[in-house]
Amino acid sequence: MLSTEDNQLLTQTGPGTPMGEYLRRYWIPALMAEELPDDGCAPVRIKLLGEDLIAVRGADGKTALVEEFCPHRRVSLFFGRNESSDNSPDGQNGLRCSYHGWKYNLETGACIDMPSEPANSRFKEHIKVLTYPLVLRGDVYWVYMGPPEKQPPVPEFEWTTVSFHRRHVSKRIQHANYFQAMEGGIDSSHVSFLHNDAELWRPDWKRNRRRDHGAIKTDTSPRFFLEPTDYGVLIGARRELEDDRYYWRITPWTSPWYTQIPWNGDDPAGAHAWVPRDDGSCWAWSIDYHPERDLRKEEIDFIKLGLDIHPALQQGTFETIQNAGNNYLQSRALQRWGSMTGIAGITMQDAALQESMGPIVDRNNENLGSSDAAVIGVRKRLLAEIRSLQNDPDVVPPGIDPETHHIRSYATALRRDEPWVEATAGARTGLRPIPAGEMTGAGRDGTP
Repeated sequence: MLSTEDNQLLTQTGPGTPMGEYLRRYWIPALMAEELPDDGCAPVRIKLLGEDLIAVRGADGKTALVEEFCPHRRVSLFFGRNESSDNSPDGQNGLRCSYHGWKYNLETGACIDMPSEPANSRFKEHIKVLTYPLVLRGDVYWVYMGPPEKQPPVPEFEWTTVSFHRRHVSKRIQHANYFQAMEGGIDSSHVSFLHNDAELWRPDWKRNRRRDHGAIKTDTSPRFFLEPTDYGVLIGARRELEDDRYYWRITPWTSPWYTQIPWNGDDPAGAHAWVPRDDGSCWAWSIDYHPERDLRKEEIDFIKLGLDIHPALQQGTFETIQNAGNNYLQSRALQRWGSMTGIAGITMQDAALQESMGPIVDRNNENLGSSDAAVIGVRKRLLAEIRSLQNDPDVVPPGIDPETHHIRSYATALRRDEPWVEATAGARTGLRPIPAGEMTGAGRDGTP
């Protein structure tokens, strides 16, 4: 259990909150590349960490997140004109409010034209909108919302560095606080129960059931081991096998919200980012990628079915078709047949249970056991890091340095006398980015 104070520290992410200030030290995945498809395209609304923002790609290709409401009379800049220098009365690129024509520079936020005021007025020199830098990497636009002088290098997670032919990225809205969603990503214990029907939804589980992966069903109470790292926490979940071996599911948690699905080395690897929209909902990012080859047609076709970590969405939105309003299309017949939930798809099983806790779960009423060791360990690490930053604003939180991003998850069987960290170190080392001058077959955003 957690005290009310600690629960608030972990779950409240708005401006000025301790966790909000901590999260703003990181680059944040904000938009899919296709949401800003062309120079001068229409602005896009987005909510992040409790802030209402507008994403803009200017006529000159420059991008930024801008506070949604115009400083003049607080109308939404979503309805504004994204002007280029050759179609604007003032001859400048920028975003113009449609109410009274005030216009803003996307890089600085400065008001650069104020046609509703007298020509000799200097009022515009005192007006700015809040802007955040936006960069494209791995077919994702990333935003930095923290102190400019603390801005770190752009992330180098392995999935961001491979060719777009080798990855598939999606996002959806989950109606639960980011932290309870993220905790599911580090909890290897629930896999034996909630996903007991995973062979229906994941072909790789069916292929692997005669291999060591079957230990997930035969040993339902794994023992957890945690190692602190410079990126966060390395989590090992150990299950019993015959022949003097253990089955290990090894998951790195990278601060502040990244999790990875233990990878078998053959099928695409899976990863997640759990990013707060506000305190009651989050952007759930899901990634399938392979570090060594393009995704195969059958793998892409399976992804499109929406049964694994990329669920089907309502057209034109990031809301899932399966949702609380329709009980996630639960089938009681499937549940009677043997499925734990009767809900189709891995991700929607997770989402249904996590949303059922309410927008922010009251951790003061929990009763935690040994199977919750990873959850407890990550909570302690994050609480310590938040307090460290409160005490010293020059502290660099874990997982910010891109050198810490070259890691993978892993699932394997080891002899009982093999040390799990050392024995899997090579398999858990990810690819490093190819220097720009050596790129071949670059992706849509210049990623190798």
